[in-house]
Amino acid sequence: MFSEHAFFSFIDLTDPSVHREYNEWHQLDHRPENLLLPGVAWGDRWARPAEYSALDRSSAQELTDVDYVAMYWFRPPYEQSVAEWSKLGEDSFQWGRGPQLPGVKRPLLGFFTPVKGYAAPRIGVSAEALPFRPNRGLHLTVTHFADPHGADVHEQFRWDDRIGIPALLECPGVAGAWTFSLHSMQKHPSLPLGAGNREFAPGAVRIRMLYLDADPAEVTRAVVELEQDLNSRGAGGPRPVVGETLFDGPLRTIIPWQDW
Repeated sequence: MFSEHAFFSFIDLTDPSVHREYNEWHQLDHRPENLLLPGVAWGDRWARPAEYSALDRSSAQELTDVDYVAMYWFRPPYEQSVAEWSKLGEDSFQWGRGPQLPGVKRPLLGFFTPVKGYAAPRIGVSAEALPFRPNRGLHLTVTHFADPHGADVHEQFRWDDRIGIPALLECPGVAGAWTFSLHSMQKHPSLPLGAGNREFAPGAVRIRMLYLDADPAEVTRAVVELEQDLNSRGAGGPRPVVGETLFDGPLRTIIPWQDW
């Protein structure tokens, strides 16, 4: 595995007037400086336009207003890589180039352990190369488990690995997938968690990321139809319904300047 840990940031901009300023800061300042760090293998970000909200199947409220998702992959040694990355965050604040913009909420910030990667046979590259392959967006599912090591959770992971994800890899527009398990919440001093944010225990949050190389909204509709068909046919047994869905919908790759 090329990366031991990844970081996910879910962003809600409550002030519509700062979208351009936030995008300019993130893609022209923050992301380039992060990618320069030797411990950062890759970093990317995606947008959730308003028209995608109707495609979200989440059952909880925490992430329903998310506008952007960013992630970074870290190279080993994890502790050193994250320490250098965190230092850059503090340095940026001291330089006056930090992310302290009005109307920015961060409902979920966390470090995640990559569980397993999958590449669709048609794309010809490995799962490890998938993050570096251009994409048009994601279908992202974030699930919270009250009992992350329960027998029903284990059965869901088995179903996803052996039945659900392999079937999705045959879906047009799905280039591959990665799954992640929460390692720890981020508590960087320059980014305090806001009032009302939930704390999650290690392992209690699972992310399934589908990399897409076709229109994210269209692929999401196909994914939903396929999953419903799998359940109705009982292929390998229906998918266990476990956990609380925090987010389940498409995201679009951001094109600088065009999408600002």
